[in-house]
This record gives sequence, structure tokens and C-alpha cells, in this order.
Amino acid sequence: MENKTKQIQIILVDPQSSENIGSVCRAMKTMGIYNLAITGQRIYDTQRIANLAVHAYDIYENSIRYTDLYSAVKTSVFIAGVTRRLGKKRKYLSIYPEELAIKIGELSRGTVSIVFGRESDGLTAEELSICNIAVKIPSSPAFPSLNLAQAVQVIAYSLFRAEYREKVSYIPIDLEKMKNLMEKVVLSLEEINFFKKNEKEELRQFFTDIFMRAGISLTESEKIEKKFKKIAGLAGKK
Repeated sequence: MENKTKQIQIILVDPQSSENIGSVCRAMKTMGIYNLAITGQRIYDTQRIANLAVHAYDIYENSIRYTDLYSAVKTSVFIAGVTRRLGKKRKYLSIYPEELAIKIGELSRGTVSIVFGRESDGLTAEELSICNIAVKIPSSPAFPSLNLAQAVQVIAYSLFRAEYREKVSYIPIDLEKMKNLMEKVVLSLEEINFFKKNEKEELRQFFTDIFMRAGISLTESEKIEKKFKKIAGLAGKK
């Protein structure tokens, strides 16, 4: 478990409350997770953070600040966005925290980022599109909204409780490589005049979601790229 928690990075997207950051630090440390990243330009009250973090203030002291979510996750091999909202222009499906723990357990190495949105309105559709998959914490439909620190605690606990099995696995490509792959896929399809009207961005997001959810390896990525180049080449000969 020690090695797995070192892989995990908790990311808070533009959190609004200093107290919530402190509570998140405490939730993380109780479950053996120490890597915290915070996006945005807000200035926080360190005393309020310390009051809620108690003996976990070192988590905040060692946290890394980023201007935006992409900068925080671009070298991650797996990115999970915690959200309760799905639908058009967002992820079409989600997994539960227990399933997330199993999926992370299958990864041999590489940074795993778990992303939490703003207290007021969560993650935007654009931010969620950066993530490999959406994670939903089951809650009462009568009052489904969890406090930020509560959500982090549930996810951290699920990861801590999971029993990771030692086995040979693979390393998924990171976000930057995924972006490059999709550019080449789209370019190959453009060469054969595949797109009509506004289909290009829709298909780009469709394939990106599938590939990211699958967590494809570098070998698989290279093979996909070659297949699309072959398709474009064969179509050009006709």
C-alpha cells in the first residue's frame, strides 16, 4: 500500500475555503496520502488551514500550486474526476470509489491524479474532459452534495482499504502523449475527408474518452497511430 499512496496526487481545483483545505489535509494524512496540488490564483488564510489540518499542516506546506488543471495533470498516467453530474458534453458514465481503487491497483507505476472541483459548482465540463474517468460517490438523492473534505475522505478511505495485489502490469500513456495521439488520429481522418460539418471535435472527444478510460499503453498508442495512418494511405490510393 505504501508504494501506491506515493503514486496518488489529490488535486483541488480552485478551492474557495481555507478551512476546507485544512480538512482535506487531515483527511489525506489519516489515509497515508501526502501529495496535494491546488489550482487557481486564490490567496488562502494559512492560520485557518492550520486550525483544521491540526497535525497534517505539512501536507499544505508541501503542496504544489498550478495555474490550471492541465498543468497539474499533464504528466499523470491516470486522472479521475470526482463528480456527481454526468450527461451531454460531460462523461457518459462513472465508476464508484471501490472500482477506482481496483483500477489504481492495476497500475504498476506513474502519477495517479484524483481531481475534486469547487465547493460551489464542482468541475466544469472542460475540466472533466481532461480526466480519464468520472468517479461518483453514492449519496442520498434528497441531499446528494458532499462537503469537499468529506468527498476526499471517502475516496482516500476507499484507496486505503483496497488490497492491491502484486502483479505484472503496464504503464498507461500520460495526458500529453494522449493529446499527441489524438492529433494524429484526427489528421489521418482529415486526409480522407472523413469529417462533415462540426464532427471533428465531437469525434476527437469521443475517441479521447474511450482511450483515456481504457488507459492504453504506449505500445497500444503506437499501434493505433499506425493503423490510422494506414487507413489514410489506403484511401489515398483509391
